[in-house]
Amino acid sequence: MIDDPLPRTRPLRSDGEQSRERLLQAALRLFAHQGFAKTSTREIAEAAGVNLAAISYYFGDKEGLYRAAFFESQPKPEDEIARYADASLTLAEALRGLYLGFVEPLREGDTAQLCTKLHAREFLEPTGLWQQEIAEGIGPAHTALAQVLCRHLGLRQPDGEVHRLALCLAGLGVHLHVCTDVVDAIAPALNKGPKAYDLWLDRLVMYGEAMVDAERRRRAAPPATATKKKGEKNR
Repeated sequence: MIDDPLPRTRPLRSDGEQSRERLLQAALRLFAHQGFAKTSTREIAEAAGVNLAAISYYFGDKEGLYRAAFFESQPKPEDEIARYADASLTLAEALRGLYLGFVEPLREGDTAQLCTKLHAREFLEPTGLWQQEIAEGIGPAHTALAQVLCRHLGLRQPDGEVHRLALCLAGLGVHLHVCTDVVDAIAPALNKGPKAYDLWLDRLVMYGEAMVDAERRRRAAPPATATKKKGEKNR
């Protein structure tokens, strides 16, 4: 089990940055396809074209390399949150900042898919890193988004429906990563062309605004019970 919380990143040595990066890329690909247990450090070193001792030098051991591949392949949570949490942003600007975090990695080719597969491995072969991801990444990001929604819905603090809405909004972005293969099979044109992801970003913002507006209108509508009682009296 890899259950000892450590920083997500560590400083790179200028004289070994390329070797370290090759190890990370090789580890990400092999761990994503084979899992932690079935991937050897020798296999990773050979795929990266470096000496086996380089793993110990840069990452300490196999667990350290796995942790780095899991966390360093994605942006830091605080950087992602900063894109949409500023109180001066309009709703559209905040949503654009939110969805940029989902769309930009897709422009990098198969790296985003490998990251998704590696995270999915945590459900099948848990090492303990998923709990750290929730505590340090997903949880704070969700809290920040809920606070954004409260500002634009005129609420002092999030309730259950705000949390539901935040999860649904984030789900639009998650779906792009989890179902890339499905999109390519059903509607391949959506992910092709130089402007494909720009269009995805625009549409996600538009859909997100519609979802927030629907929640705003739901809150402004009279309670269903009161409406029903009024109708019963008119019979």
